[in-house]
Amino acid sequence: MSLFTLRRALNLIPAVLCCCLALLAGCARDIPAFVPPAERPVSRTDQAWPHNRILALAYHDVEDSDPDQRYLAVRTDLLAAQLKWLRDNGYQAVSVDQILAAHRGGKPLPPKAVLLSFDDGYSSFYTRVLPILKAMNWPAIWAPVGRWIDTPADQPVMFGNVATPRQRFATWDDVRRAARSGLVEIASHTDDLHFGIPANPQGNQEPAATSHRYDARTHSYETDAQYRRRIDNDVQRITRKIRQVTGKAPRVWVWPYGAANGIALQIIRRHGYQMALTLDGGLGDTDRLMSMPRMLVADSPNMAEFARSVLATESQGNFRVAQVDLDYVYDPDPAQMDENLGALVQRIADMQISAVFLQAYADPKGDGLAREVYFPNHWLPMRADLFNRTVWQLQTRAHVQVYAWMPVLSFNLPSGIARVQRWSPEHPDASPAPDPTQYARLSPFDPKARAAIIGLYEDMARNAPIDGILFHDDAVLSDFEDASPAALAAYRQAGLPGSIRALRADPAARQRWIRYKSQALIDFTRTLARHVKDIRGPQVKTARNIYAEPILNPASEAWYAQNLDDFLQAYDWAVPMAMPLMERVPPAQSGAWLDRLVAAVKRHPGGLEHTVFELQARNWNLPGQPFVDSHTLAGWMQRLQREGVQHFGYYPDDFVRRQPALQLIRPAISNAWYPYQ
Repeated sequence: MSLFTLRRALNLIPAVLCCCLALLAGCARDIPAFVPPAERPVSRTDQAWPHNRILALAYHDVEDSDPDQRYLAVRTDLLAAQLKWLRDNGYQAVSVDQILAAHRGGKPLPPKAVLLSFDDGYSSFYTRVLPILKAMNWPAIWAPVGRWIDTPADQPVMFGNVATPRQRFATWDDVRRAARSGLVEIASHTDDLHFGIPANPQGNQEPAATSHRYDARTHSYETDAQYRRRIDNDVQRITRKIRQVTGKAPRVWVWPYGAANGIALQIIRRHGYQMALTLDGGLGDTDRLMSMPRMLVADSPNMAEFARSVLATESQGNFRVAQVDLDYVYDPDPAQMDENLGALVQRIADMQISAVFLQAYADPKGDGLAREVYFPNHWLPMRADLFNRTVWQLQTRAHVQVYAWMPVLSFNLPSGIARVQRWSPEHPDASPAPDPTQYARLSPFDPKARAAIIGLYEDMARNAPIDGILFHDDAVLSDFEDASPAALAAYRQAGLPGSIRALRADPAARQRWIRYKSQALIDFTRTLARHVKDIRGPQVKTARNIYAEPILNPASEAWYAQNLDDFLQAYDWAVPMAMPLMERVPPAQSGAWLDRLVAAVKRHPGGLEHTVFELQARNWNLPGQPFVDSHTLAGWMQRLQREGVQHFGYYPDDFVRRQPALQLIRPAISNAWYPYQ
């Protein structure tokens, strides 16, 4: 029926018109509200360039024709065009001296600052790149690998397993002349650690500079002391060689493969390095010079591809996540387990998302209590040495970031370690005891519990090259918790009453207690993150689950010890459980409920920018925990996007049963699919 015919019909039948309007009014409750243009989120690329931020680019080889992607080569004419595009669009190349000066509080960097870097030490830098830099008067970093430059003229360079003609690589004379140009900073790219070593029992080859070697003969990993000694020797050698050639100690460290490590970073700092370059995404910051992200320029991109990549790096893009139970991958049969892992990796690769929140602990009972873990450790049984391999396969084959999903308090450690206890108002004179309706949690106020949990996190970080941590939703304290002796002692030390009865009887003390507990959980997760970063590197991101109720009803902080403003300040990502069915919202009202949740987050400064909304793919309130219909889940995703949400994901992804249906959710969640296809 045409619009004209419909109007005639409605004009002729007033009663029907009234009925239709009534129906539309009823439906309107679940129609997304109109957001005026002035109130919509502004893209990062449309905002002013942030203060002292840097777009760092990572180039490798440069060839006049047929660029060889084994060496990540870019065609010479395209390199020249890319640098011209940057200059014509207001970007300004900056030197290491300028960056260090801004870091020390000196002259700020210009807007749209660009740091050019060229890795590995190819001869093309001296013959092709340096003339272009001189013509533009643009500075750059050149980072050779010592062993490759040391190779005699009559021998090939062993580039991994590829015997490469020696002439592809520069000489130390080339390095010396480039350093004297006044435009080139010579950086370290290790002396001889640009290769892979076995890093798990399954034989994955991972970066030698950042991995603890696994010895298949002894079924053991390299110790921290052995790893430190190996790295320190390498840093000493390359530092000495560059100083001898250039007359200056190198100031910049460039990680092979862009992979960083916190233990190695301590060694690098000790040898005088002031900057370290990775291949993480986003803009660099003069306040975080030891974890400078770079955009990798590979596949010799044309100008349109290059420009899109630059703008995506500036905006940081959309963060799309699937949360995965490693319990689904585990199988007592190693062959079946490897087949399961292959299915997971292929599914995530096909989905084309940003990240996976990957379970690092075992929870086959589904009660949230970690009785075993999937990495070698000193505290709990290891169900299988599976976490490292899964992280590596997802990163290198599905090309996603991997966050270690870990409990904060729910670990099944010996009974001598204090548990969170609840004081019962129904039985006020009874001894406090753990609440059977809550997660079984260790007390965050007990020194033994804290030390053990820190140790578990350190063992996890030592085992796998994670990109981030997701702190689980077990980090809660109700309005009657924690009543353990260690907790009561902590309250007294903070100037609060030393009993739950007294805390609840005084409104002012109760409010201080609520905030104290929220901050105590924040502080403990920050402590855990610091220990992880000391081992894995400062580039590790943090995320934490938050229940929906403290966002929708801030007064409910008393029941959860969670506060969205705290989360937005403390973590890279706040991760609300945007799960309407879990909150017993009728399905017909689920969309309107999500709108309310988004609106509540929008009211907080930086809310949408630092929030990942996590939808549910199962309905845990129904018998058998059926899957949420994939059309419904995709509809929720699309609804979030209409409300201006860029960052979202879902839990769980069941790759075994292929739920949710990939063909239905991919158009809504995939970075590659929507809105580009």
